[in-house]
Amino acid sequence: MILPSLADIARRAATDGLDVVPFAVPLFVATIMIEMVWAARKAPTAYEPGDTLTSLLMGLGSTVAGALVAGLIALGAGWLYAHRVATIPVLWWTWIGVFVLDDFNYYLFHRTAHRVRWFWASHINHHSSQHYNLSTALRQSWTGFPALSFAFRIWPAFIGVAPGMLLTVGGINLVYQFWVHTEAVGRMPRWFEAVMNTPSHHRVHHATNPRYLDRNYAGVFIVWDRLLGTFTPERDDDPVRYGIVHQLGTFSVLTVAFHEWASIARDLWHAPWRAKAGYLLRAPGWSHDGRRDTSDMIRARWQAGHAEDQGDPGADQLASRNPAATPSAG
Repeated sequence: MILPSLADIARRAATDGLDVVPFAVPLFVATIMIEMVWAARKAPTAYEPGDTLTSLLMGLGSTVAGALVAGLIALGAGWLYAHRVATIPVLWWTWIGVFVLDDFNYYLFHRTAHRVRWFWASHINHHSSQHYNLSTALRQSWTGFPALSFAFRIWPAFIGVAPGMLLTVGGINLVYQFWVHTEAVGRMPRWFEAVMNTPSHHRVHHATNPRYLDRNYAGVFIVWDRLLGTFTPERDDDPVRYGIVHQLGTFSVLTVAFHEWASIARDLWHAPWRAKAGYLLRAPGWSHDGRRDTSDMIRARWQAGHAEDQGDPGADQLASRNPAATPSAG
């Protein structure tokens, strides 16, 4: 039996796509179990059975929803590639380039998903847990397809990136993001924290603290946040509080999956015609009568009362951090 070379595997992945996520599932399960053992000893409130079950069911539902529409997304990417303006060759360095481009596209999607309510309605479920553990990584959307989230990731097919390459690097990106959903890891070495997304950086992203709201959108490379002004470091003097600004207070899977869509529908029904588009396209929390707060408004109000506390932490704040337990849900 002749084993295929790495080049053959790369060419086949570019043509057909190599979805690495199913291969990572046993690792996901094993590390969640290991983290549960750690939590039982070091952070007893890190896991809550109802919350964990909700995350697992959201992950299962997302997998089913993704399988149902995968063919349509592939058709879209295939159509773009059939009308491409160039052809990107399948070489080792183009794989690296496509991976970096895809991660930047993820940053753009993720930032948009926090700044435009239409996309937030699909993404908010991932932030709805008040716990932060590896099971939270599986709390994925059921409505990414109708929200058109995939458009951020497939457009490179039009400039000549083979759809199979996009599928492959997208899966690797998703697998990488799994491990950053934990409190069991404090901070990584400084050089790693400077370039890569880490548990510390992503804890900030899941925070409801005014200082941390809508920061650290990175998938793999934190450099996008550093370059584009959306980076905030985790501080030991401002412990992270997880969840969303208005906590759901329930483990209902249907509520987690669809509550923001239902809220949008109510707002559209009651809003005057001139304001309806704003409830779809403006920031979450925006209202035509100013009765609600966006994350920018919450942060500005906090900053006004903490003018002396706006700088980044000193070097001592970047030292290794003792993992802390998450607050209980509800």
